[in-house]
Amino acid sequence: MSTELNGIPNRRVWTNTAECLDPVEILQDLVALPSVNPMGKDPVAATDFEHRMTDWLVDFFQQLDVPYEIHEVASGRCNVVARYDSPGATQTIMLDAHQDTVPVDGMTIPPFKPEIRNGRLYGRGACDVKGGMAAMLAAFARLVQERPYGAANVIMACTCDEEFTALGAAHLADNWGKQDASESLTATPPDVCIVAEPTELNAIVAHRGVVRWKLKTNGVACHSSRPHEGVNAIYGMSRILQVIQEYIKELPQFTPYHELCGGATLSVGRIYGGTSVNIVPHECIIEIDRRLVPGEDPKQVIPHLEAYLRERVDVDFEMLPSWIEAGALSDADNGPWSDKLLSQVEAVSGPHEKQGAWYCTNAAAFSAAGVPSIVFGPGSIAQAHTADEWIEVAQLRQACEIYYRLCAE
Repeated sequence: MSTELNGIPNRRVWTNTAECLDPVEILQDLVALPSVNPMGKDPVAATDFEHRMTDWLVDFFQQLDVPYEIHEVASGRCNVVARYDSPGATQTIMLDAHQDTVPVDGMTIPPFKPEIRNGRLYGRGACDVKGGMAAMLAAFARLVQERPYGAANVIMACTCDEEFTALGAAHLADNWGKQDASESLTATPPDVCIVAEPTELNAIVAHRGVVRWKLKTNGVACHSSRPHEGVNAIYGMSRILQVIQEYIKELPQFTPYHELCGGATLSVGRIYGGTSVNIVPHECIIEIDRRLVPGEDPKQVIPHLEAYLRERVDVDFEMLPSWIEAGALSDADNGPWSDKLLSQVEAVSGPHEKQGAWYCTNAAAFSAAGVPSIVFGPGSIAQAHTADEWIEVAQLRQACEIYYRLCAE
């Protein structure tokens, strides 16, 4: 049972050990805990950020009596990491799931009141990715309680800020090799990372990366009655956008094609500028989303586009620093582990397959740090971020069993 503070569950009080082994019980708790990522906007609601989830996770690990750590990544935003060391183990598996969700605007169901109907559990984060987290936590708790002989060491990582800048995963991967092993549970890298995302129990072995940044055109403001005395930054941006459209057409010539992920893409998602209709605008800004395929260097994305634009358009513009820069997940080194994972999937849920994905996950940061990484979890990506987000309870339970078997055997 959870106690409540202003109608929101505050602290978990386990009434029996079976509860911490049940992924459905856990998921109901997690959905009821708001952990909304403001996605770069100023936080305005008590439901913003992950602090309630972090407190709940600390209670969970304390009651399991396992070593855990809290790593503050940004002000008030933390990774929570716990560890189970299996006697005689020679390998370490890290299970990762992010604490945050996207906002709840436009939802057609109560976002924080988990409800089970027709074999589905509804609520914000049920699919992305509190369902995967619940399955991992229940599997982790079972390992701690049963202590199966021959199990791997297991790190349970609950990271923050995945939905916007992926700071939590980057911070965790950056710790590897920087501390003495006696000083941190995450001082040394694991042998493999399994990242929870809704994959319908398929193994995502490759996915695209992402770079997001702003491009600004500069002008000179003046009164709109005498526009010839100024320089209109919006007009400049219109010329930039025309050239960007040509760049998009040529992008396949500049980038490799990946069998599982397809080709690279670029999209302009926002545009804004000017202060008033009677003032010639001094600046205009667009926000750019560039998706990378395995083999691309994220640090070359912005310079490449900038050089292309400067050769073709005479406009005063500048590239502003990126707020997320994540490489793609490559399938070059995760083959043996994905085979092991899929053998456990088949035993529990029948044959599944290796796939690629067009989205980006925490696996990009872990793979970039040299650790083979696979994305795997219950739920369908088609249900992520939706107005009536849900996950199938049966698949949630299957995922829990698969996580446990992979770590135990």
